Parts: sequence; structure tokens; C-alpha cells
Amino acid sequence: MFGEQDLKSLLEFQSPYPVLSVYVSTDPTEKGVEPMRRRLRALLREIDGRAERDVEAVERYFEHGFSGTGRSVAAFSSAPAGYFRAFSFQIAIRSRIRLMPRPYVKPLADLMNAYGGCGVALVDRQGMRLFHFQLGELIGRRDVSGEEVHRPKGGGASAGPGRKEGKAGQTRREEELTLRNMRRFAEDAGEFFQAAHVRRILLAGTEENLSLFRGCLAPSWQASVSGTFAASMATRPAQVLAKALEVGAQAEQERVARLVETAVTAAAKAKGGAIGLDDTLGALHGGRVQVLLVSDGYRESGFECSGCGFHTAQSVRVCPFCGNSFRLIEDAVEHAVQTVMLAEGEVEIIRGNPELEKAGRIAAILRY
Repeated sequence: MFGEQDLKSLLEFQSPYPVLSVYVSTDPTEKGVEPMRRRLRALLREIDGRAERDVEAVERYFEHGFSGTGRSVAAFSSAPAGYFRAFSFQIAIRSRIRLMPRPYVKPLADLMNAYGGCGVALVDRQGMRLFHFQLGELIGRRDVSGEEVHRPKGGGASAGPGRKEGKAGQTRREEELTLRNMRRFAEDAGEFFQAAHVRRILLAGTEENLSLFRGCLAPSWQASVSGTFAASMATRPAQVLAKALEVGAQAEQERVARLVETAVTAAAKAKGGAIGLDDTLGALHGGRVQVLLVSDGYRESGFECSGCGFHTAQSVRVCPFCGNSFRLIEDAVEHAVQTVMLAEGEVEIIRGNPELEKAGRIAAILRY
């Protein structure tokens, strides 16, 4: 299972030799493996005779090491350095290939942001089911039972001393038991989510139950709730996952739209934001980028100072910081992504956002 440590390992890999990065769609709904092999052959032809040992390593993996499961595979090879890594995913990734100085990780940043570390709490008055999903797979679950909450025969909620009208006709006793359960569920959910290192939380159940449960969560977990959906305790895990992916994708789209608006507005005020490749690279050199926003598929060449490592989108002869010369680099956008991730900043790969497209396809929210 691909996780944060795997991503960190790819980011930190350094070698004097280039790295071949291959992403291949392996959709299991296709008949046989031939469609996948055709895609792989077409990708490897793009290398056009370069990195022959890496091409052979990738071909060897798909011939003998690939399990045939999952919806996509990412493979990374630097044969002269004795380096090879491959990962299978249950989430589809667009097929592509890169030969670069370091592993090409932008698709993985997108994958982790959209589908990494999702926790779901499915709650009713008497029980709770907790799920931890990572990149489209069920990683862990826990079932929690509370005290039995039932209405006395006759269901009268307001007759008799010591009773009052409650929510949906509940008696005071039922309300007390329900609240006690929800408090316990919230505590157990917090422990589960913390142990699983979830990035975001989705709540499932009835609107009334979720309102009560959410109010019992610690403020930090309340802030992590990104959406809700209707479900019953009989809902199967696969159905919970499918709904979580659907609701989570919508919530993620709304969240990144707010980030883009923040970056563009801040850049317009010349305070806390940058837009366009050159301004963003300049902020990156100063270590000021907190959140990097990149349009999916955006690639742009740039220039790197041979002395201090300053990057720019402009063709200049002398570095303004150290006076050394510049060299052309194939993808300055990937450099930005890797630099922010190594500094433990946030990277968001964004699809179909017109405001980001107009801003130059790349923007940043700055630390200062």
C-alpha cells in the first residue's frame, strides 16, 4: 500500500543518473492485458532510445513482477544507480512517461491529496462503524456498540411525570442514552482517526444523528469534516467507499476552488499570493510558498542557476543572486512541486478551474 513514507522516499531520491518514471493505466475491466501492454509500448517508444536499461527494467517488471491487479501502476527506474520502485493503485492515473533528474511525482501528489487518508464514521443512535480508506482501498475498520436506545411500548413521549417532549418524540431517557452514546462514539472516532492519520473525515447517517454526533466531536475533528451523506448501518463497505469517493471529490473541488480564489486575491493585493510561473518560482526560492496550486497537466520549461539553484521562467544570462549562469530544465513546474513537498508544504493538482487557468495555470499562497 502506497503511503506518505513511499512518497517521501521518492522525493528524497538523488542520483547523478536520470530517473525514468512511468504511469500506466491498467483498468481491470479491459479484456486481457494486451490493451495495457499496448499503452506501455507506446509510452516507452517516447523515450526514443534513451535510458535503454531503464526501459528494460520497466518491461521486465510488467512481464514478471506485475500482479495484474489494480487500476494503475507507477514505476520508477534508475538502472545505473541500482534503483527501481513500482506501486499499484486502485485509483486510475492517466498514462504518461518522464525521463528526469529525479522521480516524477506530480501525479502522486494529486492522488494523495484527493484520495489519501479518508476516514468515514457511519453513525446511528446505538452504534457506529468506522472506516479508513487509503487511495481507494479499505485499510482498517472498527465497529462500536453503544447502549441500547429504545422507546417504551406505547411510544408516549410526553405523558407522565418526569417526561418531556423530545426530538422526534423521544423521551428524556432516550435522549440521555443517545447523547451518552454519541459522546462515546465521538471519543472512539477521534482515537481511530488519529491512529490512522486521516487527512479528512466524512460522516454518514441521518441528518439528525450526524448533527448530534458532530457536536460531540473535538473541535479539531469537526474542522476535518469535509462532507456528509445518507447511509444506514446495513450499508456495505464497498458502497460506503463509493459514496465517500463521490462526496469527497465534490468537497475537494469546492475546497481547492476556495484556495485558488485566496491565492489570486492575495496576489492582486500584492500580499500573500503569487500567480504565474515566474512569480511563483521567485517566491519558491525565498522559501515563502505554503500552498502550491497547479493545473493538471501543466508543464513548462525553465532555467536553473548553476550556482545557487534559483529557478526562473525567463531566459536570462546571469543569476541576480549569485552571478552564475543558467541552464535549461525540461519541467520547472515539477521542480516547484518537488521543492514544496520536500519542505512539507501543500501541493494541489487542480482540474478544470478557469480562474487558475487565467492566472497562468500555477499559483501559490505564501507564508509571508
